[in-house]
Amino acid sequence: MSDQLKRYDMEKPKALALLSGGLDSTLAVKLILKQGINVEAVNFVTPFCLCNQCSINRFAEDLKIKVHRIFLGQEFLDIIVNPPHGYGRHMNPCIDCRILMFKEAKKLAEKIGADFIVTGEVLNERPFSQRKEAMLQIERQSGLEGKILRPLSAKFLPISEPEKNELISREQLLAIRGRRRLPQMKLARKLSIKDYPCPSGGCLLTDPRFAERLREHLYHERRLTLEDVALLKVGRHFRVDNGKIIVGRNENENNRLMMIAKSQKLSWLEAVDYKGPITLIIGESKPSLLEKAATLTARYSDAPKENLIRVACRGDKEQVVEACAITDETLENMRI
Repeated sequence: MSDQLKRYDMEKPKALALLSGGLDSTLAVKLILKQGINVEAVNFVTPFCLCNQCSINRFAEDLKIKVHRIFLGQEFLDIIVNPPHGYGRHMNPCIDCRILMFKEAKKLAEKIGADFIVTGEVLNERPFSQRKEAMLQIERQSGLEGKILRPLSAKFLPISEPEKNELISREQLLAIRGRRRLPQMKLARKLSIKDYPCPSGGCLLTDPRFAERLREHLYHERRLTLEDVALLKVGRHFRVDNGKIIVGRNENENNRLMMIAKSQKLSWLEAVDYKGPITLIIGESKPSLLEKAATLTARYSDAPKENLIRVACRGDKEQVVEACAITDETLENMRI
């Protein structure tokens, strides 16, 4: 690129786009690029993301845009424990999550010299965070009032600053709203966007089963750490008094549990003479907790359920105990 073209490129307006890898954010970026705007993107990652990083990388490479990645760690976990604006349908604090993301995006936009921020949000597509009132509230509380452009629903929303300042043409923006994605799919074909992810949730916090497990954890622990999340995402979980037992479901989970046990210095169990799960004990290793963990290990091992088998407890204090498989009724009473 010649020096003259470089100067021209630097003089063009610049936007920072929130890019999730889904269809909506992808379309938003394409629409802004079509108006001759320089675009850099930011992809936020949380411990609960089910994001398709491959699709993000491929899209960024095709369009030759830079993608910044920001991990939302403990600060985000603290919000989940006590979200000022409450939860969505499950354990998803969507409004507070968006406020945190926009605050971080604001810092990055100032750093890279972006004139405004772009998102793929669609009015009323999500009942909690994409209502008009919620969108405007999020703007105010993140310090970005008027500075967020939502190209897919812009004509249903107040005129943003980049439109007022004629950095962007409102006429070329869209009026899409609601949960049906037919307009987006039609636009994707027009813009030659293929292989985009299906619209299923990209966040574990919206999964009912995981949300139930997380809710139970917060009831007992009142806190949430990255180590807690790593454990919540794997295995079968059982509550015994004030302790928890986690049993691996397959080889992959067994390997993950073993790594977690060693890194967090937790006790684990495994059957001595049969193939079976890795079982973690969370909490004080009381005899009653060890006994229940051993019976669960026997239950999910390949041993005949009526057999008394040897179960090894590893960790600080290694020992071998004998146990029979726990009954289904007792197991269900402990299951989280």
